Amino acid sequence: MTRLMTTAAFAALMSAGAVQAQDLRILSAVTGGKDAAEHALFVAELEQHLGLEVEMIKPASDYNNVLFTSLASGERFDLIYGDSSMLPMLVEQGAIIEMSEIIAASDILSNPENIPDGEWELFDMDGALYGVPNKFEGGTMPIVRGDWLEQWGMDVPDSLDAWRAYFEKANEEYGAYGLSTAGLYDIQGWMSAAGVKAGYVIEDGRRTIPYASDAAAQVYDWFGALYADGLLDPAFASNGTGEYRNLFMSDRLAANGYWDAWVGLYNNLMVDHESFAAMGVPGVPGPDGDIILRRGNASLWMIPANAENVENAIAFLEFWHSPAGYMLGTAGIEGHDYTIENGVFQLTEIGREHGCDHGAPRVTSTTWENPCGSLPGVAEAQAIIAEHATTEYLPLDWTDAQPIVEGWAYRAMSNEISGQEAVDGMRADLLAAGLIDG
Repeated sequence: MTRLMTTAAFAALMSAGAVQAQDLRILSAVTGGKDAAEHALFVAELEQHLGLEVEMIKPASDYNNVLFTSLASGERFDLIYGDSSMLPMLVEQGAIIEMSEIIAASDILSNPENIPDGEWELFDMDGALYGVPNKFEGGTMPIVRGDWLEQWGMDVPDSLDAWRAYFEKANEEYGAYGLSTAGLYDIQGWMSAAGVKAGYVIEDGRRTIPYASDAAAQVYDWFGALYADGLLDPAFASNGTGEYRNLFMSDRLAANGYWDAWVGLYNNLMVDHESFAAMGVPGVPGPDGDIILRRGNASLWMIPANAENVENAIAFLEFWHSPAGYMLGTAGIEGHDYTIENGVFQLTEIGREHGCDHGAPRVTSTTWENPCGSLPGVAEAQAIIAEHATTEYLPLDWTDAQPIVEGWAYRAMSNEISGQEAVDGMRADLLAAGLIDG
């Protein structure tokens, strides 16, 4: 049975008791067809590969509400899609099963060529695993004009001083800003110089926010000096990401912090530009030599505690992490999204519209070659993320802590106050609000 449905339709189906028994029932957010007709084709191909009768429900909107409503009601699925931020709550409620032994017993899932060790580390809970990755999740990083570095004979900046020199050259040659941001999104690659990470970090059971630490003060001062000298976009605090993307693609910006996938998107969008070459680069090494970048939350397949067909769920996961599964998750449905004639892969017009994304545009495998290829610079950027990036810890308290951190940081980055004054103010306000531990 194949469905793309609204939240209301899903609720009506549940209340009517109209759910049929299947060999495998899946609740999916991103995996599947782009519309109801293609979703039926997707499920049919999945059934052919698995030799099972599959029902894959893919809500048209409001996925999280559908997910949590179904779990609360006792609705049975064999697999559900979610991300690593959901794990603490789902584990605490006993809503999903631990999968550590299942993974270890599977030659496919435990093979590091299929799922590298670093992918498991993104959602490891004290040695216990409660899901299997759906795809490779990217991260954010500094993105520069590689063509400018080459033109000026400059190396990739590896210190705050080297970054400033690159910014000064861009300003001298093109009147460009060195750096533009959308508030504190994403300055992690430069805050790495102080060895601090965004969001919360738990140290010896204490809640800390490293961006409010004494170590961070020096980097706020560096930003403030850039602002004073016209090298930091003065609209950094009010920008959206669209503003700095436009600056970057019009020779008015030397660098921004953004997702690794945008290295390729920039290059694709600017393919007719005479010399444009976006390049993802590592952040600045900290005092211990480590580089800190941000990784997106892991997207996961999880098995509910009330699943009826666990073995079939495992069969899907092993298929999903095989070449045939990679093809379905990226290129899509053979004969619909792509054709293979005489060994030659070719996207159809529909396939080109779908952009080789049917739930897993980038797979976790280190050996499989995507016939769709990748946009220029993406593979190199992805390798940097895989080596240096980790997820952020953003509990509910971060909603209240974030404006405090931002307010003080903006004042320092605008050269109104010193970095030390900014972090002192942050800590005082965060402690008064009970958002960090003294």
